[in-house]
Amino acid sequence: MSRDISIPELLQKKKNGDQLTSEEIHLFIQSVVTGMAQDCQIGAMLMAMYLKGLTDQETVSLTTAMVHSGDQLSWNPEWKDLLVDKHSTGGCGDKISLVLAPALAACGFKVPMISGRGLEHTGGTLDKLESIPGFCVQLLEKEMQSALETAGCFIAGPTATLAPADKELYKRRDVTATVDSIPLCVASIISKKVAEGTKTLVMDVKVGEAAFFKSEDEARTLASKLIKVSAGLGVQTRVALTNMDSPIGRAVGNSLEVAEAIDCLKGKGPHDVVELVATLGGIVLEMKGHAKTLKEGKETVLNVLNSGEALEKFRLMLICQGVAKEVATALCQGDMCSVLPSVPPDHITITKAYSSGTITKVDALKVAKAVWKLGAGRSKADEPIDHRVGIRLLRMQGEKVKEGDGLIEIYHNSPQLNADIHRQLEEAILISDNPNGMEHLLIIDIIRD
Repeated sequence: MSRDISIPELLQKKKNGDQLTSEEIHLFIQSVVTGMAQDCQIGAMLMAMYLKGLTDQETVSLTTAMVHSGDQLSWNPEWKDLLVDKHSTGGCGDKISLVLAPALAACGFKVPMISGRGLEHTGGTLDKLESIPGFCVQLLEKEMQSALETAGCFIAGPTATLAPADKELYKRRDVTATVDSIPLCVASIISKKVAEGTKTLVMDVKVGEAAFFKSEDEARTLASKLIKVSAGLGVQTRVALTNMDSPIGRAVGNSLEVAEAIDCLKGKGPHDVVELVATLGGIVLEMKGHAKTLKEGKETVLNVLNSGEALEKFRLMLICQGVAKEVATALCQGDMCSVLPSVPPDHITITKAYSSGTITKVDALKVAKAVWKLGAGRSKADEPIDHRVGIRLLRMQGEKVKEGDGLIEIYHNSPQLNADIHRQLEEAILISDNPNGMEHLLIIDIIRD
């Protein structure tokens, strides 16, 4: 810290609701990364920022300081106008990145996707990919470069030197109840995207019962901040607000979601997954001028899914990230049972419809929490997970069922399914003989500025 500025003085200033200068924020972040700031001081600043808020300029300064707290990835200068990425605030059954990254690569873009792991009921992209034998999420920069050259994309964890301030702040945010601060969320997300070298970003902000933000107003506030702050750091961003009241697709659970993602890469898969991939990809194509309209962009994405071009990019990405060539090929050719980890047949339970009618709701939060309890998620960052467990929806919202029809396949890691989990999943599906008013809007809005 500068002799002229002390941490207690910065804390007093922010506690009073005064705006911190760019220099003051930079000095504070440097003190966090170098260990000069005490834990109690970091927690106090986070709470002051949470309670008093940050202006757009403060958020830009915080994000910039976090970017400069470590190394920044650099790529072939010829790729400058091709570097794109996507980020999601997470949800139940959200395997979109596994399909979208190779789809965008098949459209000619370079996608350096830095992703994260799941915590509690929110699944993590890296955890899903580690269901694939040999897949490596920790890459050296030269390995990332090679993957972009060969496959056009990679999906990896952050390096130790990429925006290290974010790691330091986040682990304190979790224990100081400041995770839901919108400015802190924005700085966390955008700092990593800037550090990875992305120039164009599409954000999938989830809204609903199983989302981080339950209200549409909160989600819109986050979207506006993301767009303004990223623009301040030279990243063009658009945000799709999407529904997270129901699971995305039919599969929830790591290896089960990988299998469903591969189906989508073959032009198959659940309609909502394909629609969301096409929409997010179409937004990128329109932003970059590769499509005149969103509709045209969506059609281009659907074409690379149906043609197998996106699947081939996915296969090449797997090989670049440590998967044996024969394993990657077998997986993409449909031999998923021999490649992906799975439970034995006597570890599968099917829930039955308690009455005849129409499914009016599939509660994403109940499903997500049940799958977490099965062992697919973790309570602490270093906790192991079971890639085999999860659920597959046999019926989705809007479908008619008869009493006794199968509703959910539950994949559990012991012969006897836990009774509480069984009951929770039974309660997750509502059946009614009056389906009026059950409209499920997948894409709520697309925010451009």
